[in-house]
Amino acid sequence: MRYNRWMAELVVLVGLQASGKTSFYRAHFAETHVHVSKDLLRNNRRPERRQRVLIREALAAGRNVVVDNTNSTREQRAPLIAIGREFGARIIAWYLESTVADSVRRNRLREGRARIPDVGIYATAARLEPPALEEGFAEIHRVRMVESAAQDSPEFVVESTTDPSSGR
Repeated sequence: MRYNRWMAELVVLVGLQASGKTSFYRAHFAETHVHVSKDLLRNNRRPERRQRVLIREALAAGRNVVVDNTNSTREQRAPLIAIGREFGARIIAWYLESTVADSVRRNRLREGRARIPDVGIYATAARLEPPALEEGFAEIHRVRMVESAAQDSPEFVVESTTDPSSGR
C-alpha cells in the first residue's frame, strides 16, 4: 500500500457552461466525492460563502470533494485552492475543453433553470483561463466530451495530463 500524504482530494472542474462538467462528475466521481456546486445553492442568499462552508466541512471530515462550477478564472479558483491547502488536500484540476458553439448547442437542449442565456456562455468564454500548475494544482487533466447519437450518456477522453510527479 502506497502512503498518501494528503488527507483528502479536492477536484476543481473548470470549463464553460454545458461543457460536460456535471456529467463528468456523475461518470467519474459520484461514488467517491462530495458534489459541491453553486447550481445546487440557487436559493441560498450567499452561495459563494455556503460553497466554501460545504467544502471545508467535507475536507475536515476527510472526504473527497468535487467543485462543479465554471471556475473560469485564477481569481475564482484561488479561494478553492486556499481551502484545499488549509486541509492538506491534494488539489487537482479537470479542464473540460469545449468550443463555444458546442456549449451553446448543448445548452439549448437543456430545460428550465438548467438552461442559461447564450450570452452567459460567451461571457465565460471571454474570461476563461485554463488552469495552471502555478496556481497550486498537483495535477491538471484536459478532457473532451465525445457525444454520439448511439450513446445514452456522453463519453470523455482525457486529452492530456500534467502531473509533475510523473514527469509528464
